[in-house]
Amino acid sequence: MNSLFNSVNQFFAFIEPVSNAIWDFPTNYAWYSSIPLLGQFSFPVLLLVGIGIYFSLKTRMIQTMSFVKIIRIMLRKQSSTTGISALASFMLGLAMRAGPGNIVGITGAISVGGPGALFWMWVAAFFGMATAFMESVLAQLFKERKGNEFVGGLPFYGRRILGNRRFVGLFLSFAFIIYALFNVPAQTFNVFTAVGTIADTVSGSHFTRQSPLYYGIALVLIAASAFIILGGIRRVIAYTDVLVPLKAILFCGISLVIILINFPLIPYFFHEVVVGAFAPHALFGGTIGVALAQGVKRGLMSNEAGQGTITMAAAVADNNHPCEQGFVQSLGVFFDTMVICTMTGFIVVMAHVWTGTTSGVEWESLRASKITLYMSSVQTLVPVFAAKTVTVIMAVCYGLFAFTTLLGMISFAEISANFISRSKHFILSIRMLGSLVFVPFGTLTVLAGLELSNLWAISDLMNILMVYLNIPLLLLGAPFVYKALEHYRRTNGGKFISSTIGLETDYWVADRQQAKDVKEETTTQEAPLAGNKA
Repeated sequence: MNSLFNSVNQFFAFIEPVSNAIWDFPTNYAWYSSIPLLGQFSFPVLLLVGIGIYFSLKTRMIQTMSFVKIIRIMLRKQSSTTGISALASFMLGLAMRAGPGNIVGITGAISVGGPGALFWMWVAAFFGMATAFMESVLAQLFKERKGNEFVGGLPFYGRRILGNRRFVGLFLSFAFIIYALFNVPAQTFNVFTAVGTIADTVSGSHFTRQSPLYYGIALVLIAASAFIILGGIRRVIAYTDVLVPLKAILFCGISLVIILINFPLIPYFFHEVVVGAFAPHALFGGTIGVALAQGVKRGLMSNEAGQGTITMAAAVADNNHPCEQGFVQSLGVFFDTMVICTMTGFIVVMAHVWTGTTSGVEWESLRASKITLYMSSVQTLVPVFAAKTVTVIMAVCYGLFAFTTLLGMISFAEISANFISRSKHFILSIRMLGSLVFVPFGTLTVLAGLELSNLWAISDLMNILMVYLNIPLLLLGAPFVYKALEHYRRTNGGKFISSTIGLETDYWVADRQQAKDVKEETTTQEAPLAGNKA
């Protein structure tokens, strides 16, 4: 078994250097890196920040819209039995956004780029809210009905924007499914890490990966994942509606307690973050580019603005106007980065572990394991008698972050797969592939005592590749979003018909109920061909 896993790891050995090369381009060329200041910034960093600024200006800073109004949209009663509510869509999106990256990603960004990375993460997230608005509105504009559900997202609007060419949607759908499913094993590893930490902390002893505990974790994880995923999107939503608020309240609550206990260190936190953004310590590379790149890169992995992944959650929502889900998902970026990621940043920076270690070797060993560095920071900031309790609570949060992200990845892969075929058998095969193949694969690697670093590196690579696929589509589809936004502002969210902005869509028609009846009648008559419909 070990030889099989080692072969898999070796097969993907090329991933990490390719991923690093793409993320660092063109700073890995001497002629570019020698350019003052600009030479510190890679193209992906410039693209993500630049496109966020561009969309912010074109939408007249849509991210400054009143949060009270957005919350009213989220809490409004669903207008039909089709699709899911705006709030459920927000929770489904946050299931993926608020993942382990909010802890290990932000900890890693600070450990490499210094506290200043958090400042640039805030900047990127602020402008990223506009990018999230754009992609979510496109997802709503081009969503399609599937019985009493909606489907849509990147493959659907990609096809329409590029001349209604089906092969475009097929390519985007396959790309997203690969991205989502190959992220699943990493999340199973994170679940094991969380539960193992809890067991070690409570018992005071270390459990090996061959212990009965780890086999028990594997069985429970596979069974729970299969039960929820095989029940379809609505069952997933029923659980994310509970688990997402639970993990957010637990994490933010205990983080806030830790911050209040260390209240005198708050000025130190802001000083380190702001000063470190423009004058990083030599320990972290000593250049603005390192801090900025880490902030943007890890911020993307956390809030996913511009990546096209959250468009699956945006498309399945029932809204009165396509712009409404844009507002809701932009709030998701704010909550993910400005709230949850900042809580992590507070703890890691306030603990300033790098200044308290006795040697550079000790700091390097801590930095090598992001979760160890984070837990060490937590324990530094709490009283000794509460250290175990707080560690267990944070480990529970980490496990919930990983599990809900796992559910989100497979669910979004299912939504995307609807572009390829809406056949029940095909959709069931995607659910089974995720829950009964990729989840067990992840558990088996853990039980074998392996950490397939090269396989985990796929997420970094796919993140930026999805950006490169999605951003051009956002630019091409932007005129439709601007027109929809102008309609929303002019009518204060009045009834929207896509033909008024020169666009024919599947859902946003004059008589939506009549169109629904016709669609259902046609689907019934053509049932044998349902699997071939896009």
